[in-house]
Amino acid sequence: MCGRVELPLMTDAAERPTPPEGLPPELVTELRECSPAELRKAIVHAQELLHFHGEAESPLDAEADDDILRVTEHDGYTEVVKQFRCADGCDDCPHGPYVYHVTEEPHPDGNNKVHWSFMGALDGDEG
Repeated sequence: MCGRVELPLMTDAAERPTPPEGLPPELVTELRECSPAELRKAIVHAQELLHFHGEAESPLDAEADDDILRVTEHDGYTEVVKQFRCADGCDDCPHGPYVYHVTEEPHPDGNNKVHWSFMGALDGDEG
């Protein structure tokens, strides 16, 4: 699927993102071998396939200063573990990791709105 590429930014295997539950292991292996350009193309294609199947895109839209560490799909909500960076010069950055449950809620105008529920902080070794 994708060519083998060495990624200089995330060399520690412990920093590698955890794939969502239920993703076929063969696909995980293939995606890990993709370059950033190939991953962007895979995302576009996956979104096209979701639209083809009548599914909406994921409600997750991280802020620019957020680092999403893990996303786990559950029935009725998406669990997101993330940390964030605040203003320049903050010696405590990044903050977190924190756990959120993300849901889409229908509103009277007929649109769905994304709702992030803060569940709490994780211990440093749980992120």
